[in-house]
Amino acid sequence: MAEEVWVGSWRPHRPRGPIMALYSSPGPKYLIPPTTGFVKHTPTKLRAPAYSFRGAPMLLAENCSPGPRYSVNPKILRTGKDLGPAFSILGRYHTKTMLTPGPGDYFPEKSTKHVFDSAPSHSISARTKTFRVDSTPGPAAYMLPVVMGPHTVGKASQPSFSIKGRSKLGSFSDDLHK
Repeated sequence: MAEEVWVGSWRPHRPRGPIMALYSSPGPKYLIPPTTGFVKHTPTKLRAPAYSFRGAPMLLAENCSPGPRYSVNPKILRTGKDLGPAFSILGRYHTKTMLTPGPGDYFPEKSTKHVFDSAPSHSISARTKTFRVDSTPGPAAYMLPVVMGPHTVGKASQPSFSIKGRSKLGSFSDDLHK
C-alpha cells in the first residue's frame, strides 16, 4: 500500500496563482493606515491624546530671545489665558435715578386725545413730499413677443409667404419720363 489511492480525476498540483488564504496580510498592494500615532493616521478613526516621553530640552543659553519686545507672557497659551475663575472687588456702579413723575405732576389737561374718549376721525392733509415719478414702467410699456406667425419665441417655424398686391412703383404703366 505504498501507493495512495485517489478517487476521481483530481490530483494535487501547484496552484496557478497565489492563494490569499495562505498569507497573513492582505498583500503588499494594500496598505492600511495606522490607528496609532500622528503620522499617516487613518482619517476614519479619531486621534487619542498623544504624549511624548522625551525629557526636558537643554537650555542653550540664559537669554535666547530676540529682545524684550517679543517676550510672550507664559500664562497665555494657544487656548487662551491659563487662569482660574477670578473676581474683581470694585465699587458699585452708580445707577441713574428713576425719572417717574411725582404726585404733584398730575395734569390731565396736558394729555392728548388718546386718553379721553372721542369719536373716530380721519386726518385729511396734503402730501408731505412731492409726488415722484415711479421708476417702474406702466402696464402699456411692455412689448410682448408675438405668439402667432413665423417669428414666435422659442419655436422653430416653417417658411411662410405673404400674399400682397403688386406694387405700383416700377410697373409697366409707370411713367418714367417725369
